[in-house]
Amino acid sequence: MTHGSMTDQLTTRSFFDALRTLLRRLNAERTLSPGKLGVLSHLAEQGRATSSELAAVVRVSPQAISLSAGELERLGFVVRVPDEEDRRRTWIELTDAGRQKLAQELAAGHAWLDRAIVERLTPEERKALEGAIRVLSKLGSEVSVD
Repeated sequence: MTHGSMTDQLTTRSFFDALRTLLRRLNAERTLSPGKLGVLSHLAEQGRATSSELAAVVRVSPQAISLSAGELERLGFVVRVPDEEDRRRTWIELTDAGRQKLAQELAAGHAWLDRAIVERLTPEERKALEGAIRVLSKLGSEVSVD
């Protein structure tokens, strides 16, 4: 088996192009940026985080997280809570409104995709999609997640 053949590279490029287009369309249904959604998702999973933890997870600068957290705080989706032991540390926590907003944003993308699958794909294409999902899950499971 050869690695990195021209056909493999074209498949990889085509896959990324299709994925990028699909994600762009999903995100068009949402009112928050993917970065802000990443912050809310991480907080929903972890409970709370520091700005530096969020910057690492979302892969942006600490300054960008500070701006995002400030905006999310103004919208009432997160609160900043001083650490009990270390007053230099501030935790960012999700509010109930933030949890609701996250659910709405995710549902908006899911609703669009549900409609698109039903309206645009033939039964054979839906079957192919089910197979592709299994393959994509297999690809993803082999990647270690930080």
